[in-house]
Amino acid sequence: MELPLRAALLGSLLLCCAGLTKGLKITSTEQPMVEKAQGEKVTLPCTFTVSPEDQGPLDVEWVLIPIDNQKKEQTIIMYSVDRIYNNYYEAMNGRVQFTNPDPKSGDGSIDILNLKSTDTGTYQCRVKKAPGVESQKIQLTVLVKPARTKCYIEGSQETGRDLTLKCVSEEGSPLLSYNWRKLTGTEELPATSLLNKDTGELSLKNASEEYSGTYSCVAANRVGTDDCFVVLNVTPPINTAGTIAGAVIGTLLGLFLLAFLVFCCCKKRKEKKYEKEVHHDIREDVPPPKSRSSTAHSYIGSNRSSLGSMSPSNMEGYAKTPYNQVPSEDFERRSGQNPNFPPSKYDLAYKIHDITVV
Repeated sequence: MELPLRAALLGSLLLCCAGLTKGLKITSTEQPMVEKAQGEKVTLPCTFTVSPEDQGPLDVEWVLIPIDNQKKEQTIIMYSVDRIYNNYYEAMNGRVQFTNPDPKSGDGSIDILNLKSTDTGTYQCRVKKAPGVESQKIQLTVLVKPARTKCYIEGSQETGRDLTLKCVSEEGSPLLSYNWRKLTGTEELPATSLLNKDTGELSLKNASEEYSGTYSCVAANRVGTDDCFVVLNVTPPINTAGTIAGAVIGTLLGLFLLAFLVFCCCKKRKEKKYEKEVHHDIREDVPPPKSRSSTAHSYIGSNRSSLGSMSPSNMEGYAKTPYNQVPSEDFERRSGQNPNFPPSKYDLAYKIHDITVV
C-alpha cells in the first residue's frame, strides 16, 4: 500500500507543476538554423508570454552552447531584476543587445552586430519567471561572401591550341560554385568548352579566332557573389622560323660590329706606338751642339799655329787681334784657380802688343 501511495502523490505533484509551467510560453517561431553573411546583423528571436500564475521575477538569459560538451556554456547577455548585463562575453562586447530595451514587454530577442565567422554556434534563449521556465535553441552559421576573385588564362592563345580559363576566390565559405559566361560576340560559350563549377575551370579545345572576347566568371555561395573578367585574344601562330632567322642575323651583325671596333682600336694603338718610335730615333741621330768652351779652344789653337809660323816682323797685323770676340766663359776663373792648360813646348816667350808669343 505504501509504494502505490507514493507513486500517486508524485504523479499529482508533476501534474500540478505542469499546470503551472503552462502559464509561461515562448511564442516566437522556432528556427533551427539561421545563416548570415560575415559583417551583417542577425536577430535571434525569443518572444514569450506569461500568466498571472507566474509571480516570480523575470529573467531572460542567452547562452552560447559550445560544440565540445566538455566545455561550459557561455552567457552572452542577461536581463534580471530590471537590469541588462551584456559584458559577460568579451568576444561580443559592444556587438550584442536586446532588440527591445525592455524585455518585460515579452520580447527577449537579441541582435548581434557585425557578425564574424567565430560567432558560428548554437544559441539558447532561456526565460524564467517562477515557477515557469522555457527555452529555445537556434543554430547560427556565419558565412563569408566570395571576395578577391581572380580570373586568368592558362595556355597559349594561338589558333588550334588548347587553353583553360581559370577562376578562383581567395575568400569565401564553402560551398563555392563558379560559372563562366561570354560577354561579347555571340555571348555563348564555345561549343568545345567544358565547365567545372567546383574548380572554376573553363577548358577550351582547338581554339579559334571566334573564341576571342571578354569572359566573366561569377563565384557564389549561399550568402553572396563576386565576379571577375578576362579578355581572350586568339591569334594565328607566330612564324618561329622567321623569328629565329632574324635573331641569328641580328647576333651576327652585332658580332661583326664588335670585331670592327676592336680592329679600329688596335690599329689606332699601333699607329701611336710607331709615331713615338720614329720620333725617338730622330732625336738619337742628331749630334749634340758644340759647347762654347770647345769653340774657344779651337779658336785659340788656330791662332797659336798661325803665330808660331810667323816672324816678329809680320806680327804687326795681328797686334790687335780681336780676343774680345772669343767666348770667355771657360777662361774666366775665380781668384785662386789656375787654368788647366797643357805645358808649354817652348821655354822662350815674348810679348808683342800685349800678346805673349811662345
